[in-house]
Amino acid sequence: MRDPESIAVNDDARLIPWWSIVAAISAFVAVEYYMWMVLPDQRHHPGPPLGFKIYFNLSWGLLAALYFLMVGYVSKDAPRRAMSTRFWIVICFVMPGGIGAVLYFLLRQPLVSRCPACGTFVQSDFHFCPQCDYQLTASCGTCFRTVRATDQYCTRCGHELSKDAMPARLRVMAD
Repeated sequence: MRDPESIAVNDDARLIPWWSIVAAISAFVAVEYYMWMVLPDQRHHPGPPLGFKIYFNLSWGLLAALYFLMVGYVSKDAPRRAMSTRFWIVICFVMPGGIGAVLYFLLRQPLVSRCPACGTFVQSDFHFCPQCDYQLTASCGTCFRTVRATDQYCTRCGHELSKDAMPARLRVMAD
C-alpha cells in the first residue's frame, strides 16, 4: 500500500489547495466576461430577459468554478486514501459534466491510518492489523461488527461482549 499523505480529518479547509481556488476564481471571471461582454456582441436579435441572463450567467460561472474546486479537492483527498492522484485528476477532467467527480466519490477508498503497534498503513474500517494481528477497534466476537468500547451487548446480534477476550486497553476505555 502506498504511503498516504497525512491531513487531519477535521482540517477540511486544507483539502482545497490555493491553486484550485485561484483557478476557480479565474474560471468564474472568464465565464462572466464571456457571457456579459463577448456573447452579446455576436447576437443579431434581442436577448432573453435580464433576470434570465443573470441566472444563466451566474449558473455557468459557478459550475465552472465548482469544476476547478472539485479537481483541487480530488488532488488533496486521493493521497490521503492512498489512491493515484494523477489518475483521478485525469478522470475528473476527461469525464464531462462532473461524471468523473461522481465516480471518484463512489469508488474512493476509506481513509488510511497507521497501526499503533507496528506502524503498517491500514484502512480505517479494519478491526485488526493484517501484519501483527493488533486489535485496532472493538468488535463483536460473534458477528465481527464494530461496537463501541462502552457497549455491553452487540447491537447487531445481541452477543454479550463481556464474554469476548477484549484487549485490556479497550477494556480500560469502557470503564
